[in-house]
Amino acid sequence: MRTLFWGGTIVDGTGSPGCQGNLLVEGDRITKVQLRGCAAAGNTGAMIPDAGAACAKAGSDLKVIDCRGLVVAPGFIDTHSHSDLYCLSHPEILPKVMQGVTTEIVGQDGLSAAPCPDQYRDKWEEILRPLDGRVEKKALEKIQQTAWKGAEAEDGICCQKTAAGNPYRDTETYLRLVEAVHPGPNIGLCVPHGNVRMEAMGLSSEKPDCAQLSLMQRVVSREMECGAFGLSTGLIYPPCSYADEEELAAICRAAARMGRKLVIHQRSEADDILDSMREVFRICRKSGAGVHFSHFKVCGRQNERKLTAMLQLLDEAEEEGIDVSFDQYPYPMGSTMLSACLPPEALKDGLSGEMKLLQDPSFRAACARRMMSGSMTSQDDGRQEKWDNFFDFAGPDNIYISGVKTPKNRDKVGMNLTQIAQMRGISPADAVFDLLLDEENDVSMVDYYGTEDQVGTLLQRPEMNVCTDGLYTDHPHPRVYGTYPRILGRYVREQKLLPLESAVRKMTGRPAEVFRIRQRGILREGNYADITVFDPDRIRDTATFERPAMYPEGILHVCVNGVMEVMDGEYTGRPSGCALRK
Repeated sequence: MRTLFWGGTIVDGTGSPGCQGNLLVEGDRITKVQLRGCAAAGNTGAMIPDAGAACAKAGSDLKVIDCRGLVVAPGFIDTHSHSDLYCLSHPEILPKVMQGVTTEIVGQDGLSAAPCPDQYRDKWEEILRPLDGRVEKKALEKIQQTAWKGAEAEDGICCQKTAAGNPYRDTETYLRLVEAVHPGPNIGLCVPHGNVRMEAMGLSSEKPDCAQLSLMQRVVSREMECGAFGLSTGLIYPPCSYADEEELAAICRAAARMGRKLVIHQRSEADDILDSMREVFRICRKSGAGVHFSHFKVCGRQNERKLTAMLQLLDEAEEEGIDVSFDQYPYPMGSTMLSACLPPEALKDGLSGEMKLLQDPSFRAACARRMMSGSMTSQDDGRQEKWDNFFDFAGPDNIYISGVKTPKNRDKVGMNLTQIAQMRGISPADAVFDLLLDEENDVSMVDYYGTEDQVGTLLQRPEMNVCTDGLYTDHPHPRVYGTYPRILGRYVREQKLLPLESAVRKMTGRPAEVFRIRQRGILREGNYADITVFDPDRIRDTATFERPAMYPEGILHVCVNGVMEVMDGEYTGRPSGCALRK
């Protein structure tokens, strides 16, 4: 089957000016790019027939899509996705495909399904659930059987055991699951630091010894060889948060040797963000690794003034030769697990330890004092342990519940902590404790951290590419459904903060360069046919905090690996993504 995208404005993902032209897809590849009046690379080969001639050709297998008045762009690439398990339970991933996303990078914040040692699987699923959800056991077993069907013909008994065992044992077993479900977008994976640490030393908060550190390096190398695109960590989430600078530098050396970046949710995005960034750059110097900051921002109105110094640190690192990039979503509100509101000592003994502490009146009182005092430092036990206090930079009025596990608290979804506290006649801190206890930690939240001005400033930085960082909860952050159309409608068309071609580059060619995703992100002959077609005059996000699960307007067609997944704004039911390996 051949598909001709005819007469549209081709914005190729390089940042070059858009040109009217035609684009021909055969199989899963772009075979011709014909630009009218542009001296551009790729404008070669035989002329593509116009739509009239193509349609008149009897018996032609050519499907013609009239793109006049529309922009033909590469498919959008989401470099910070939490579709790790959602892609197995809802493989079409419509919230992404319907906004033009054709590739996602999962395994973010140092926490993901794989690699997961057999002995920690149940405990790890409990920890992971508020961030990435879960897959029902029977459904997972069925996927696993499909993934390893005929495996005995490949590697014999070893593969048969893997097929019947832990589906998340390593990157390869996980990617086989992805292939088996035929996802909507393509899925690539970062090696998550928390999983690596768990394989070497369980969920311990201790400093690793030499043997454990060496094992972590070997695990990173092993998973990179399976095709992972980077090494991720989230230094506010246990067990990643237990790592010191030397541990991080050591495992980053293993990533650097294989040409992969550190992808980092840094230790602080609030009061201590400047020191946090300096720590990251020291890790880069010691390891030789480049860095990609996840959802780069500064939290809290009192910290807005630090943005200038943050950008200066970026400039200085680049002048020094450090490979620096970051992603961001176009909203002044974030989303994560409600347990992130707790001081770090509440989480050091895992889920069972957290539940026990939250039932202790003396601990609750001490914990509440820390949260409500506005301090970012834990001091009650004599230690100076800094942490990002969400109660300080957002406040309970601006922390909303977005998802729970059980029906018991379903009525609290969409409410802020102050409202829940008033409803129950308790303090906002106690509302957090009670919700986490009721739901066994499986609670997610949306928090308002900053301003629109910050979003606009970061959007214009050359290091920036776009991401969603969305959780698939009962009441999700609107970025899950609206990120890419929001930028193209609000910041490009309405506010004119950057040209259309620059915005498209930040969604396509730029992220492909950062993660070294070959033959995607640019409309070029020979590249994979991942294509998004949109109306530049109509494209906009419709998802709001009140009604977040709303598809955007103005995305007309989405093609993944040469297959039309969206036609005329409607889902076709033909998911055609694949598992990506570097």
